[in-house]
Amino acid sequence: MLKNLKSLLDEAKENSYAIGSYSCYNYETIRGAIEAIKKLKVPGIIALGENYLNNINPEEFVDIVKSLEKIGEDVPIAIHLDHCKSIDHIVQAIQAGFTSVMYDGSDLDFVENIMKTKKVVDIAHAANVSVEAELGSLALGEFSNEEGAEQIYTDPEQAKQFIEETGVDALAVSIGTVHGMYKGVPKVNVNVLKKINEKVGDTPLVLHGGSGTPEDVIKECIKNGITKINVNTEISVNVVNQIRDKLAKEEKYHFSKVSLLAKEAVKEVVLKYSQLFYSVRS
Repeated sequence: MLKNLKSLLDEAKENSYAIGSYSCYNYETIRGAIEAIKKLKVPGIIALGENYLNNINPEEFVDIVKSLEKIGEDVPIAIHLDHCKSIDHIVQAIQAGFTSVMYDGSDLDFVENIMKTKKVVDIAHAANVSVEAELGSLALGEFSNEEGAEQIYTDPEQAKQFIEETGVDALAVSIGTVHGMYKGVPKVNVNVLKKINEKVGDTPLVLHGGSGTPEDVIKECIKNGITKINVNTEISVNVVNQIRDKLAKEEKYHFSKVSLLAKEAVKEVVLKYSQLFYSVRS
C-alpha cells in the first residue's frame, strides 16, 4: 500500500528501526527493490533521484511502482523524489503521485536553504506529501552519480532551528558518510549524530550514503535517531559487476537474460540492507 514518508518514518522512530530508501531508475531496479521488501514483509521507499529524470519521467515511475506494489504481499511503500534542487521538478513529482519529495538546498547558505525549503513544505503539505531536506553536505566517494561537495557536518543547533522554521518531516544530516563507496576506512561521527538527535526531538533523521557503511555503525546510527537510510551506489556496483562477469563467460548472452540478472542483483542488495535496517527493531 502506498504511504507518505512521514507516516512510515514516525513509526520507525517510535520503534527504533530504519527504512531503506533504494535508488531506482528503470523497471529492473524498481521490480528488484519491491520484490525484496515484499519478500521480507517490511516497509520500503522506492526513490527516484533528480539525476535520473533522463532515464524515466515521474509519471512512468509512479505507474510502474503502482503496478508492482499490488502484486504479492501488501507492505507499506513510499514513492520518493530524491536530491531535487528544482522546485518545478518537485511539483511535477507531486502531480504524478509521489508520496514524498526531498528538496536539496544543502549547497545554499543557511537562510536561503530555510526559505526555499519552507516554500516546498507549503506546496507539498497542501497535497499531503511529505518533505525531506538536507543540512550539511557529504563528500564524494567512488562510483557515485551525485555532485561532489566538501564534507560539512550538520550543526545540531542549526538543525533544531531549521526544523522549527521549515516544518520539514525528515532531515538528512551529514556525520561522515559519503555519496558512493568509501575510498578509505569510514569515519562516521556518531557523537555528532547524538547531539543532533537530542536537539531535534521527534523529527526523523536521514542518513545518506548507506552503501558500504559498516553494519555496527549503521546499527549505532539507528539507535540514535536515523530512521531512513539511502542506498544507491552499492546497487549499481553489484548489477554492473554481475553483468560484466556473465558477459565475460557467455559471449552470446541474450539481453532478456541481462534484464533478469540485473533485477536479481538489485534484489540481493535490497534484501541485505532491509534485513539489517529492520533487525534492530525494538
